[in-house]
Amino acid sequence: MEVIICSDEQAVGRIAAERIAKVLARAKNPVLGVATGSTPLTTYSSLAALAQEGKADFTGLRAFALDEYVGLPADDERSYAATIRHTVTEQLGLDPADVHTPDGMADDLDAACADYEAAIKGADGVDVQILGIGANGHIGFNEPTSSLSSRTRVKTLAERTKADNARFFEEGEKVPSHCVTQGLGTIMDARNIVLLAIGANKADALAGAVEGPVSAMCPASVLQFHPHVLVIADEAAASKLTMADYFRWTDGQRGDLSGTM
Repeated sequence: MEVIICSDEQAVGRIAAERIAKVLARAKNPVLGVATGSTPLTTYSSLAALAQEGKADFTGLRAFALDEYVGLPADDERSYAATIRHTVTEQLGLDPADVHTPDGMADDLDAACADYEAAIKGADGVDVQILGIGANGHIGFNEPTSSLSSRTRVKTLAERTKADNARFFEEGEKVPSHCVTQGLGTIMDARNIVLLAIGANKADALAGAVEGPVSAMCPASVLQFHPHVLVIADEAAASKLTMADYFRWTDGQRGDLSGTM
């Protein structure tokens, strides 16, 4: 893993966008894996700024979302399809037909999961997968104890995850208990991965993912097995990393070697 520790959230988004744009520019038919939640928002706005400044071109870019709630239609503003539409499709000027989210309304959810896997494979895979990390170490909606080789499937959300996501729902509204999510094995198929972490509430999870043992109890730790992972965190999220000083030193020593991705 390459670990970059930034001063604040804006710096996380700016650096992530610059590195992601470089990878997409090298790809013949670029495919971006997108995440929801508040963490990647500055990355998406920074990518949009690069396009507006003429420093990036997202024409023809295809995108696949990590997950979707079961039971929320795509036109529900709380759905991840709506979130991706506003934060990614519209901001980056993508063709809506090229932006895909799992189908949480399908009559046959297992078939929908298989179809989503096939669609990613049919696009020749993901060039860069953007990830956030949950306070319990989940990526996508792969909660603790998820199989490290899992594929796109239906998952039951942990109570902590539901509580964290309750802020996106009106008081008294029921937060969905199930989702369709790319599996850890699916995520690991991406050619490059960018893991973002912002805030002190992510510090324990990030330390477990980067420095802890690989364990299904911290699903993000599986990324230690991936050959091209870039971790970008603010100071608060990086506060529990025992190797933080080393990461800062190596970041300063890379020079022209910076950014294999």
